[in-house]
Amino acid sequence: MLKVSSCKAAVVLCASCLATALGASAQVTFTTLYSFCSQTNCADGAEPIAGLIQGADGNLYGTTAEYGVYGIGGTVFKITTAGGLTTLYSFCAQTNCTDGFESLGALVLATNGEFYGTTAAGGAYAPPPVLGGGGTVFKITSKGLTTLYSFCRQTNCADGAFPHAGLVQATNSDLYGTTWNGGANSNCVIGSLPTCGTILKITPGGAFTSLYSFCAQAGCPDGEDPTSSLIQATNGDLYGTTPYGGTSPDGGTIFKITPGGTLTTLYDFCSLPYCTDGAQPGFDSSGAGLVQGADGNFYGTTLFGGNCNLGTVFKITPTGKLTTLHSFGNPSCEDPADGDDPNPGLIQATDGNFYGTTQGSNNGDPSGTVFRITPGGALTTLHYFCSQQNCADGTFPLTGVVQGTDGNFYGTTYEGGANGLFYGTVFKLSVGLKPFVETNPTSGASGTKVTILGNNLTGSSSLTFNGTAATFTVNSTGTAITTAVPAGATTGYVKVTTPSGTLTSNVKFRVLP
Repeated sequence: MLKVSSCKAAVVLCASCLATALGASAQVTFTTLYSFCSQTNCADGAEPIAGLIQGADGNLYGTTAEYGVYGIGGTVFKITTAGGLTTLYSFCAQTNCTDGFESLGALVLATNGEFYGTTAAGGAYAPPPVLGGGGTVFKITSKGLTTLYSFCRQTNCADGAFPHAGLVQATNSDLYGTTWNGGANSNCVIGSLPTCGTILKITPGGAFTSLYSFCAQAGCPDGEDPTSSLIQATNGDLYGTTPYGGTSPDGGTIFKITPGGTLTTLYDFCSLPYCTDGAQPGFDSSGAGLVQGADGNFYGTTLFGGNCNLGTVFKITPTGKLTTLHSFGNPSCEDPADGDDPNPGLIQATDGNFYGTTQGSNNGDPSGTVFRITPGGALTTLHYFCSQQNCADGTFPLTGVVQGTDGNFYGTTYEGGANGLFYGTVFKLSVGLKPFVETNPTSGASGTKVTILGNNLTGSSSLTFNGTAATFTVNSTGTAITTAVPAGATTGYVKVTTPSGTLTSNVKFRVLP
């Protein structure tokens, strides 16, 4: 499904270049937690494209796109923050892979405590003339995997096909996502299969609705082929990107869509190759196309465009005014020490800065970087991949990082690792940020059940929602708290008093009417 290059050679960096790139970040520590294909015949999986998510047990969960017990299909896995990996499921366990294969998007931890995800292929219905199925939506629990929906159930895949991205759970408890191909419009067709893409809604129980089909008009001014996931903003609407379509066919778009399916294009990027504002946001990667910052604006990346056509980081207001914060290609377009081809999946960390990854660096070798960028656009490179012999530290990350409640960042690389150039890794990067707590969900009315993720929560003595006390229960591992939004609570930070100090939520909890 996804075409990528292999690591050509280890990237060699001079000490002065590395010192300049890290600047004041001397405390940065990088650790490879796991190298895939550590088991016979790669039974543990290989080539993780999606990012990670933290569970209520304090462990991290993710997927691989290839291998597993059945040789193809990929896996769902759990990994501790110390690097102990457990394979939870190997795809293609069913005949003709009706359970799906190639999970490219990150899992989502729903408010019911279960994980949901997508596969880019497989399932019960094969789109003509392609074999192998149009992909699936699945749920995975301690009891196993359940396929909730197989795409291409409708004629000519009008319901969508090949979801590359994961899902997001909205405040109404429904799950929303995108498909790369399929849809009800025939303005972009290969053979008999529409290739425009869709936006979907599915309930945790599996009731499916196709909300929107792209390319509603000739030329696809509304966008085409979404491959990144959606986010829900504080106003309740969903926001995302398309790498193609818009007023310029190769430029892509930023859009918003209501939970009911009304789509508005907020911004059109320009055509290649001279797109100083960027081009192709969210191209061939599974991270979220946008993140909403604490200032209410949205932040994201484009794969191409900018001053050197090596990609950008941008900010866009809710009304559609775009500012380019950084164009990759420093100190020169021919030798981009700051990286090139940034991935979707920026996150705003607890220090207020944004963190992300690039696919390449230093004259285009597919090594990649982890970077930090301030809301004002000052970028610092924190790690160069493939800096170890034979890329033992991993190479070619294809999505961003996630911040664990221990304060550290965790992510995956598609290739590299101790077992060869082509299998991938899980890594940890520390910049000295302190532990915090994270609420799931991040908003709700009085009485809404909330799970609070954290570390070392055993013995906690108080929990408040913006100063209003709530009753709570700590789980047996000390990694999660269950509570409910107390009456009288107002929007603000959640704070938990533990034996070792007070932990504050990474974002404000929004109390809904």
